[in-house]
Amino acid sequence: MTMAVKRLRSGFTTGTCAAAAAKAAAFALMQGVCPENIEIPFPDGSRKSFAVHRCTRSDGSATASIIKDAGDDPDVTNGAEIEATVYADHQPADPVRSVLLGNILLCGGKGIGTVTKPGLAIAVGQPAINPVPRQMIVAAVKEIAVDQKITVTISVPNGAELAEKTLNKRLGILDGISILGTTGIVRPISADAWTATIKASLDVAREAGLLDVVLSTGRTSEKGAQQLLDLPEEAYAMMGDYLEFSLKEAAIRNFKTIHLSGMWAKIMKAALRVPQTHVRNGALEVAEGAQLLAQLGAEGDLLQKIETSNTAREMYSHIEAAGQNQLVTAVCLKARQYCQDVTGTEVKVYLVNHKAEIITHV
Repeated sequence: MTMAVKRLRSGFTTGTCAAAAAKAAAFALMQGVCPENIEIPFPDGSRKSFAVHRCTRSDGSATASIIKDAGDDPDVTNGAEIEATVYADHQPADPVRSVLLGNILLCGGKGIGTVTKPGLAIAVGQPAINPVPRQMIVAAVKEIAVDQKITVTISVPNGAELAEKTLNKRLGILDGISILGTTGIVRPISADAWTATIKASLDVAREAGLLDVVLSTGRTSEKGAQQLLDLPEEAYAMMGDYLEFSLKEAAIRNFKTIHLSGMWAKIMKAALRVPQTHVRNGALEVAEGAQLLAQLGAEGDLLQKIETSNTAREMYSHIEAAGQNQLVTAVCLKARQYCQDVTGTEVKVYLVNHKAEIITHV
């Protein structure tokens, strides 16, 4: 019997929601009535309509909000209220927290982060509203206010709290979230979001003048590296499963030394020269792992146990029980060679256990 595979549902970016909220508020201000739904243009030329969650009017201003629907993507901003307040004319504003885009003065309100470190797409001091969301906001609002001077303030009421669940602080984006998006659409388990964050992290490290960067597969492996390396916060980039992508991006930025920190299964995959280490794209076949370990010296009863293991973790437990630490070091050396082949630069590899302790490093 064949099981039907559920298709994951796409959603919308914070940039899209900000643009829809801004147009709804502009409509309420200019037309004198709050819309129930609002339609906006997308960068690819398509148009989509959104339900307006909340809308209020007063003399000289209007506020509207959209609830973000990220689809089936596990996004921390899913369900967040993205709000826009539109004022007639250009209102007095913090010049650092605003940017003039033609006839529209765009401001960062409550819950929108401020960029404090160089290397990002937005200049230091400006509200963390990325270039494509800015374009979408302007395009949407101009359908209502073609030439009129207006002020648009984007806010996220609980943005500061949501930002604590992101890497914003490390990137130098303080006191709120970023308004993001390149297409307006959130694809489930978005690769674009991951790779954009990796690039941003590497850019921040380079702009900080650092010669070393640490690529880690997760928070545990990052914590392990932090206990050994005396490097500033900006040196750490969370790469997740995007091994080869991250290595190549680090190489482009000419770091002198690249440090790779990961747990056993990920380091094994690097040793097997697997470029994308997620289980869906880079499954660690037991046979391949066993073959590698045999080449590196595993034999006899230990090799038999390795060959009948179900997971990489089980393989490691057998190696550990046999006291064959040289096999662990040999795997790390193989991983380092792969990384250096990709980057053409010096790479150091750190194997971390589930307690964030470094088992070995080469």
